[in-house]
Amino acid sequence: MRVAMMNMIPYGSTGKIMLQLATLARNSGGEVKTYSTIPYDRRDKHVVLDLENHYQWGSIAENKRHYYLGSLLDRNGCFSRVGTKQLIKNLKEFSPNVVHLHNLHKYCINLPMLFQYLKESKVKVVWTLHDCWTFTGHCPHFDMIGCEKWKTGCYQCSQYKAYPKSYIDRSKSMYQKKKKWFTGIQDMTLVTPSQWLADLVKQSFLKDYPIKVIHNGIDLSIFKPTKSGFREKYNLQDKFILLGVSFGWGKRKGLDVFIELSKRLPSDYQIVLIGTDDIIDKQLPSNIISIHRTNNQIELAEIYSVADLFVNPTREDSYPTVNMEALACGTPVITFKTGGSPEILDEACGVVVEKDNIDALQGEILRIREEKPYSQEACLNRAKQFDEKEKFLKYIDLYKG
Repeated sequence: MRVAMMNMIPYGSTGKIMLQLATLARNSGGEVKTYSTIPYDRRDKHVVLDLENHYQWGSIAENKRHYYLGSLLDRNGCFSRVGTKQLIKNLKEFSPNVVHLHNLHKYCINLPMLFQYLKESKVKVVWTLHDCWTFTGHCPHFDMIGCEKWKTGCYQCSQYKAYPKSYIDRSKSMYQKKKKWFTGIQDMTLVTPSQWLADLVKQSFLKDYPIKVIHNGIDLSIFKPTKSGFREKYNLQDKFILLGVSFGWGKRKGLDVFIELSKRLPSDYQIVLIGTDDIIDKQLPSNIISIHRTNNQIELAEIYSVADLFVNPTREDSYPTVNMEALACGTPVITFKTGGSPEILDEACGVVVEKDNIDALQGEILRIREEKPYSQEACLNRAKQFDEKEKFLKYIDLYKG
């Protein structure tokens, strides 16, 4: 079994998933090669790659050109011909039995060239969809604005200036291009991390492909109840700690909700936000503790563990890892009813409220503190199903099937 795994960049959540899955597949006896481009922002300097089994296509100069032309003309995926030609040449030399695709939307690859190769080679394709970009004319998320144009054909996109950024709206033609590129592959299985996303794919132009749900997982040897001196450090011994974690704070992640809660809740409640920066700090009131980043995942687990309640007012999310991490550290979760976020919980470890209903969110927070309905044991029992090794083994079965 020879597997080629491809993600545009080797870092971030999807890059990490690709590299971890590659290690497991090799340990299972497979010959695996991972593929990524050379990012124009070079944020991969802390990622350790197995260079013997990893191939980087393209160049920084070509990818910068793709970024500028792609965003200027709303043609993400239409450039990088030289790098993509290199990629396809390497794939042909490796001759994989399976090509496993992840995220392909970072101005680094020529999509018609790649998918022409996949169709002509008749190789088995597995494509993990981490968001909705694959079947829209532009955006990776549309739940927050309630858009349903993607069901029949995108046009007049209200989010074309958002990621992947563009200066003009060509969502109508890009929708048609993606439909042409991505359909017609002889043997392709689509994988989604949540049933919510799978249900959307079944309504899209990708509906004729087999769709399988494989939930994301986490490392339970790291995310577990962990002692720390966090309360003492911030003098929070008598506080009820509400924790929020994101690595891209804004309205989509509910930053405004935390700001509103900070005005409403009594002074013996303490909101702690992780993943902020200097710009976000300027928006926060003084009674919110802002932590830009943790030194490592163990420190993050320490803060999850000390929190009384994890609050996730996300307005659109495929299957938020932070919910799983909190439960694995024994902390119950409250979240908006949106995307795949509610699927992570059961009635013993958390609660779901309607999106944007801050009154209901506040009421549940007060109730949870008073009634203490969710035990650490219940949270840990739920978290047992999030073992990443168990989830990744389902991909191995899919390759062999």
